[in-house]
Amino acid sequence: MDFVLALHSHLPYVLNHGRWPHGSDWLCEAALDTYLPLLERLTELAAEGTAAPVTIGFTPVLANQLASPAFAREMDAFFAQRLTACDEAAASLASGGDAALLPLVEFWRARLNRLQALFRSIDRDLISAFRRLEEHGRLEIIGSAATHGYLPLLGRDESIRLQLAVGREEHRRLFGATPAGCWLPECAYRPRGRWAPLGGRGRTRPGTEEHLADAGFRFFFTDAHLAHAGSPLGAYEDVPLGVERFDAERHDPVSPPLHRAGKAARSPYRAYRVSGRSARGQVATLVRDPRSSTQIWSRHHGYPGDESYLEFHKIRWPGGLKLWRVSGGSVDLGAKRPYEPAAAVERARGHASHFVELLEGIAVEQRAGAQSGEGVIVAPFDTELFGHWWFEGADFLAAAYRALRDRPQQRVCAVTGSQHLAAHPPRVGLRLAEGSWGANGDHSMWLNDRTAWTWRRLWALEEAFWDLAPKALASAAARPALAQAARELLLAQASDWQFIISTGAVVDYAERRFTQHCDDAERLIKALTGGALEDAGRIADELARRDDLFPNVLAQVAGALGG
Repeated sequence: MDFVLALHSHLPYVLNHGRWPHGSDWLCEAALDTYLPLLERLTELAAEGTAAPVTIGFTPVLANQLASPAFAREMDAFFAQRLTACDEAAASLASGGDAALLPLVEFWRARLNRLQALFRSIDRDLISAFRRLEEHGRLEIIGSAATHGYLPLLGRDESIRLQLAVGREEHRRLFGATPAGCWLPECAYRPRGRWAPLGGRGRTRPGTEEHLADAGFRFFFTDAHLAHAGSPLGAYEDVPLGVERFDAERHDPVSPPLHRAGKAARSPYRAYRVSGRSARGQVATLVRDPRSSTQIWSRHHGYPGDESYLEFHKIRWPGGLKLWRVSGGSVDLGAKRPYEPAAAVERARGHASHFVELLEGIAVEQRAGAQSGEGVIVAPFDTELFGHWWFEGADFLAAAYRALRDRPQQRVCAVTGSQHLAAHPPRVGLRLAEGSWGANGDHSMWLNDRTAWTWRRLWALEEAFWDLAPKALASAAARPALAQAARELLLAQASDWQFIISTGAVVDYAERRFTQHCDDAERLIKALTGGALEDAGRIADELARRDDLFPNVLAQVAGALGG
C-alpha cells in the first residue's frame, strides 16, 4: 500500500511590514524552526540513500519571500540576535543560580551555529535548495494559490483564475517546473452551483475542480468529510495561545472521526476523479486519512504532547530561548522540568516506529478490499507543525522514513502524490461536498459575524478591479499601476486575515493589514479610473518598494480576463 506524506508550507506576506512580533521575525522563526531543520534531515536521508519522497508545497507568497534578498538579510540579523541571546542567557543563568540549565544554552548555541552554516552553504537560498532535491528525484514540490486566497468565497471567477494562474507561473519561475499538484488553501472546496454571497442575487459558477483543471493542475488534497469518508476532524478548533502566534495547533480532534461517525460511506484509502466540466479534463483528489493524521495533529491524543518533547509555550525572556520540556499535560508552566535533548530524540524514534506500525496496520486492514492494490494512505499537514510547534517533528519524519526502509515485509511504500497517481490512475468518480478542513468542516472559520465586513469590502474591490482591468491593460502608462493594484488585491485576499480575526488573536493586526491592502488597491484604482496616471504611477512606485512580489502578475491578469 502506498503512503503519501504531504506538507503544506505557508505564511502571509510579512517582509517589509515590520520585524517583531508580526513582521519578518515570524518568517525567520519558521525558517529556523522548520524549513532549515527539514532541509537538513532530507539532505541527510538523501546522502545515506534513504527514500523520503515527501510531497511538499510552498505557497507562492511564501516562496517569493524566501527567495528575496530582503529575507536573507533578515535571516542574518535573526541568527545574530539568537546567538547574542545565548551569550546573555549563559551569563544570567550562571549568576542567578540556574547553572543546571547552562548545558541547554550550549545545545541552542550549537544548533544555531549548525543551521547558520547550512543556510550559508546554500547561499542563503532555501528555494533553490528544495528545488535541487526535486531535480534529483528526492521529493515532489506542488503549487498553490498565489496568496492562499480562500477560493470558494472569492466574488469573481477572474479572481480565482488569477490566484491559480499566479500560483502556477510563480512556481515555474522559482522552482523551474510546472506543478502537477495544487494545495487548495484551507482545503476549501465549492462544487459547481448557485452562488449567493450573504443573501445576494445568485448565479451559477464553476466548481473549484474546474478552475484547477483550467489552470493545468492535475490533483489536489481534500479532507475526508468532503469525500464522505468520515466526519470533520475539527481542524482549527484550538485558537493560538500566544498573541504573536497565528497558526497554533489547528488540528486537534477529541477522537478519531471514523469512530464518531460509524462506518465511512467512502474509503479515504484511494484516489478519486473529481467530476467537473472543464474542457481541459478532470483532476484527481487524494483524501486525508483521519487515523494517521489524528495521531500527529492531536495535542491531546497524538505524539506532540509527549512529556519528553520541548515545551512550546514556556520561553525565557529576554532572548526567546526554550529550555523546558512538556513534562505532562497537566503540569503548570512554572513546574516544567528542564529539556533533555537526547531523550527527546529517542522518543521521536519510538513514535516514528509506532507510526509506521499504524500505517502497516491500516495496510493489512485494507488488503482484503477489492481495490487493495490501488490503496493509498494520505497524511497531509502544515509544514510548520514539524519543528515550529513540535520541535522534534523533523527528527520524527526522518525516523519514520528510516523505519519504513527497515521494515522486513515492506507492506507500506512511501511515494509522492504524482507517483501514486501515475501508477494507479483513478477510475472512480466522486462528487465532493462543499467545505474545508476548518472548524465545523465548513467556511465558518473564514465567513462569520466577525469577518463578514471583510468579504463585503473585498467583493466590492474585486468588482472595481476587474471592471477597470481591460482598459488599463491597453494603456502602457497605466500598466505598472494596474500591476501593483493586482498585487494589493491578491494580498488582501489572503485567508490569513479572516482566520486571525476569527481566532481572536491579534485581531488589530489582521484588520490593519487587510484594510491597508484594500486601501492601497482602491487608491490605485481610483487614480487610474480618474485618469490621474502620474499619481497612479507615484503610488505604485511607493507600494512596490514595500510589496515586492509576483513580477509577472500583469500577464496573469490578462489571462484571467481571457479565461
